[in-house]
Amino acid sequence: MIASRRTFLSGAAVSVAFAGFALKAKGQDADPETYRNEVHGYGPLQEDPYGVLDLPAGFSYRVVSQAGETMSDGLLVPGKADGMACFAGSGSTVTLVRNHELKITDRNLGPLGVHRERAGLLDKSMAYALDDDGFPLPGGTTTMVYDLQAQRLVSQHLSLSGTTINCAGGATPWGSWLSCEESTLGAGMGSTKDHGYVFEVPSAAKGLVKPVPLKPMGRFQHEAATIDPRTGIVYLTEDSFDHQGLFYRFLPNDRADLSKGGKLQALGLRDAPAGGDVRNFAGDPVVWTPRSWKDVTWIDLDGIDNPNEDLRYRGHKAGAAFVGRGEGVFTGKDGVYFACTSSGPQGHGQILRYVPSRFEGQAGEASEPGRLQLFVEPADERVMDYGDNIAISPWGHIFVCEDRYSETDRNHLKGVTPEGRVYTIARNVYVGNAELAGVCFAPDGKTVFVNIYAPGITVAITGPWDSFRA
Repeated sequence: MIASRRTFLSGAAVSVAFAGFALKAKGQDADPETYRNEVHGYGPLQEDPYGVLDLPAGFSYRVVSQAGETMSDGLLVPGKADGMACFAGSGSTVTLVRNHELKITDRNLGPLGVHRERAGLLDKSMAYALDDDGFPLPGGTTTMVYDLQAQRLVSQHLSLSGTTINCAGGATPWGSWLSCEESTLGAGMGSTKDHGYVFEVPSAAKGLVKPVPLKPMGRFQHEAATIDPRTGIVYLTEDSFDHQGLFYRFLPNDRADLSKGGKLQALGLRDAPAGGDVRNFAGDPVVWTPRSWKDVTWIDLDGIDNPNEDLRYRGHKAGAAFVGRGEGVFTGKDGVYFACTSSGPQGHGQILRYVPSRFEGQAGEASEPGRLQLFVEPADERVMDYGDNIAISPWGHIFVCEDRYSETDRNHLKGVTPEGRVYTIARNVYVGNAELAGVCFAPDGKTVFVNIYAPGITVAITGPWDSFRA
């Protein structure tokens, strides 16, 4: 496989050795592999001699960007690369907008440098919030321009500053990125402002954008967002650490301008008592089985400014269903798919599919409700474990980033067929075994981008994507 434009990434040998230790620790002598495919997919993974990313035969990766590099604006590439989207550019270029899930104490991983020696390069008036020392909070987004034909990075710069724990998000039909804060940090707690909002970042912006929180979308531990282009409705996930989150939709007043407000609602199961529960946790009554369906209802929410961090509990009491750590969400041709990282009897997660009503968000919806399906619920962690960020390929397969922090279990990039069968695309063998995140596709479908969360590496994967075998 093709090495990075850097000929060496530190820790590679340690990473490969760690992978071998992990197999022995799991006691998998009979089947020593870290993954199990339900279909052939692209075949078995090949060991990466550089200790970064194992891929099937015929596939290769290039490192696009990594934490600590000096960007075009003189600032440093921040760490903890998370959610990301790809947009068409001019000629053979694409633009990537990438989140950095940095909290206040991650200042050393931010764009200003370990000693904040580059603070003079950042206009504080363009930062959303400052810390107690008067510096912008380290979270935000970076924007990269990448040339697909030349397979090289053209430029990169900081595009959103002063936010916190920017986890995932979603692309809009008009070419911007919705960056979601997975935090409800309050003003006075090390920050000059409240957090827990969605921010819009135009992909065409050449520098920092003015940060405007989209407050009508609610204040909670936002994870990801997707817009159904057929209706303009925004669907949002919540990564609540107590595994009691909701699945939301936002009905915008103006489907082309989210800043003009709208109505926030949460999903409930139509025939379930007290709003229901879709998690299928061990010891609880089994709500449903894989491939089964539930009719849904949508619950109006109030108090969405959420000063007491209880929006999800009030929503559930009003009839909304609990989900287990909502993560990535993406709109496909046949519905809206979203990952629930910690759900299922074994806690390996779920992927749910929501098929909107023909009258979604309209008066006729009550007589013809939307439907929710338990699309995937793995019983074997090697099939899939802790699915997080997702994206749907141009050929209709779901690509899923695993997010299991473990000393023994590797994180993989998985694929899911339209029939719900899982296969493996890549394995993270970089030292530290961080989650994979931010999977997204170039418009032509020939390049897949993904992040290694820590220290913060973005790679471009190419290969024979049309060689998939069931």
